[in-house]
Amino acid sequence: MPPRSRRPSPPPPSRAETGRRGEDLAAAHLQRRGFTILDRNVRSRYGEIDLVASDGLVLAFVEVKTTRASPTTSAAAPLGRVGAVQRARLRRLALSWLLNRPRGRARAPEVRFDAIGVVLGRDGALVALEHLEGAW
Repeated sequence: MPPRSRRPSPPPPSRAETGRRGEDLAAAHLQRRGFTILDRNVRSRYGEIDLVASDGLVLAFVEVKTTRASPTTSAAAPLGRVGAVQRARLRRLALSWLLNRPRGRARAPEVRFDAIGVVLGRDGALVALEHLEGAW
């Protein structure tokens, strides 16, 4: 029997690809929960908002953190990377978004800041997703 040839494994996805995949999964999660995605990857001088979503009652500014699964990764691991500096940055970004949006867009009685942690397997499949509403 001839020796089997080993196929080289594909290179791991880049950080940008991993982040984009996590944001796509987070957006799909929000849509399943009745939210409309109003904006994605909104940039200003303060940084970037991953997702802005609304269900008519809530306007949510969402920070998405994505990581690859490992033997030591828990579902909550990505959310542990959202620190005080990042929370303050997201508040500034949200205020900038609210002040610069077209009139009549995204009116909601409640504004909140959510965090979604996504854990992906080696193949890019969803392993875990944790959504913290009103994270700060």
